[in-house]
Amino acid sequence: MTIEDSTSPGADLLEELLASRHSCRGFLEKPVPRPTMDRLLSIAQRTASWCNTQPWQVLITSGAATERFRDAMDADEDDAPASELEWPSAYLGIYLQRRRECGYSLFESVGIAKGDRVGSRRQAQENFRFFGAPHVAIITTDKALGPYGAVDCGGYVATFLLAAESLGLAAIPQAALASKSPIIRRFFEIGDDRVIVCGISFGYEDRAHPANGFRTTRAALSEAVRWVDA
Repeated sequence: MTIEDSTSPGADLLEELLASRHSCRGFLEKPVPRPTMDRLLSIAQRTASWCNTQPWQVLITSGAATERFRDAMDADEDDAPASELEWPSAYLGIYLQRRRECGYSLFESVGIAKGDRVGSRRQAQENFRFFGAPHVAIITTDKALGPYGAVDCGGYVATFLLAAESLGLAAIPQAALASKSPIIRRFFEIGDDRVIVCGISFGYEDRAHPANGFRTTRAALSEAVRWVDA
């Protein structure tokens, strides 16, 4: 690869968006204008998918609907997850290390001491308050498409996050919301042919919120890539 091959305005912009994007855990109450949301969703709809199936369907709350949904999710504090996708059986080795690094950094940013279970549970419950976001997107896939439909929805989520960043919006993808899939299914009257994948809370970032003051790291290419040349 030549120097010319590795640089371009498009690549530079994409790298900038990826570097600046982060999971927002403190939002302003300010709603996102509908034209901005339409642009966001139009960009996300360009996501590639297996055989162009485009399995994602998106439910988006605004205004009073967000508050009703927040109340429904926050009221239920059952510890048993009820995700419709298989939950990780364990976090081991480097995956456990990275998970802990993220959690400890978050807790430190909001003043939760290591071992403070009350504080950590309180912060975890913020997931179900959508961190104060004015909008929530629930992503579902077609049940018949199985894991590949869920993988395609993962691609959609990634594009959604970058599109939000490009429009000056903040967002956080939340598997935690899918752990309360029965509540989500009832609230939105979702049919049996759909599987709840995850949620995305989004809006405008509260830059003064302490939870938005830390950033996660990324593994070096040597940890993620194996070159096979011969």
